[in-house]
Amino acid sequence: MFTKAERLISIRNLRPKKKEGFLKIISIFSFLGIMLGVAILIIVMSVMNGFKTDLTKKILGLNPHIVIEPNSFEINDLYISKISDNFKNFTLSRSFSGEGIIITNENAKGVILKGVDKNEENIIEFFNRFVVDGNLKDFGAGKILIGSELAYNLNLKEGESINVMSSAFVSTPLGNLPKQENFKVAGIFNTGFLEFDQNLIFLNIEDVLAIFEKDKKDQNVEIYLQDPLKANFYKKKIQKIDQNFFIYTWSDLNKSLFSALKVERNVMFLILSLIVVVAAFNIISGLTILIKNKTKEIAILKTLGLSNNSIKKTFFLTGLSIGFFATVSGIVLGVLFSINVEKIRIFLSSAFNFEIFPSDIYFLEELPSEINLYSILVIFLISIFISMVASYLPAMRISKMSTFRALRYE
Repeated sequence: MFTKAERLISIRNLRPKKKEGFLKIISIFSFLGIMLGVAILIIVMSVMNGFKTDLTKKILGLNPHIVIEPNSFEINDLYISKISDNFKNFTLSRSFSGEGIIITNENAKGVILKGVDKNEENIIEFFNRFVVDGNLKDFGAGKILIGSELAYNLNLKEGESINVMSSAFVSTPLGNLPKQENFKVAGIFNTGFLEFDQNLIFLNIEDVLAIFEKDKKDQNVEIYLQDPLKANFYKKKIQKIDQNFFIYTWSDLNKSLFSALKVERNVMFLILSLIVVVAAFNIISGLTILIKNKTKEIAILKTLGLSNNSIKKTFFLTGLSIGFFATVSGIVLGVLFSINVEKIRIFLSSAFNFEIFPSDIYFLEELPSEINLYSILVIFLISIFISMVASYLPAMRISKMSTFRALRYE
């Protein structure tokens, strides 16, 4: 693609003379701008990829992968057996959820009441992972499990009693009043998700059905898959068995969250790409000045028989070399930073006494990072393309230069 002479002239152009100090500064700024732009792109994309992966894992650990709601039809044993016969590698459990209010002597708070069976495999796993006070044996009839944030806000501790009010009404001499029951706090869980820890309460499945004036035919069926990422595939299969039920997946429940993350990721990518574009303008400026300074040398090369195309290729290669080595350096810097991003976060937090990415806001105990080879390849190709365009534009001026005028240029 490039002859030996073209490569040698290009290398010579990368070494400005002493009197071309300003040109050297522009070249350095071009290199640093592209390098830092690429590095920042990789760091931000890696952190956002890690954040999405970590968030997905937490959501999958807290939510059922598929939920089947009965609507006006009962989810009977025949329907469950059809699902079990057609699909493998998943577990089933029954639950019921509804909105309610918990009342203490001093406060009241709206919550989600979820009834579960403590003998179900997923509930046992939940207790083992997230319960910080209490144990599974204490959780049963007349007992509830509350989140750590809710316990803190209402000043509740294990063993204390609270009233739980549902949206169901009962007839009394004073008229219809919301049904409420007294429960004892059997344990406190901490998932790291503010929304869960502040708004969710677990009850025994029989207790929650009773407080909402429901029976077993109103229960939901929750499905937990070995591969949760195939939830939408299984959802379509289950819908073919019977279309009378409302079926949704964990991704349906969190669609707006992941859509927002995707939009934010794309916007960040676009904005940070502008850093590389701005740095590429320095390549244009630098090559334009370089061509002007070497007008006489260009004319001499033309008189020696070197074609316009060959001369253009030398200056194109000069600019592309800056862009290429800056891009590679940026990738190396970005990958090294991404690998050690948590250590750097801890260092900066202690150095400036300021918490970066607080866990109560971002649901993270540590700053995640996931290096994606596809993202790095895309960033590399975009940076090289921008460098190619920035190198090509000034090089085109050479074909318009007059050899006679160039030899007279001082």
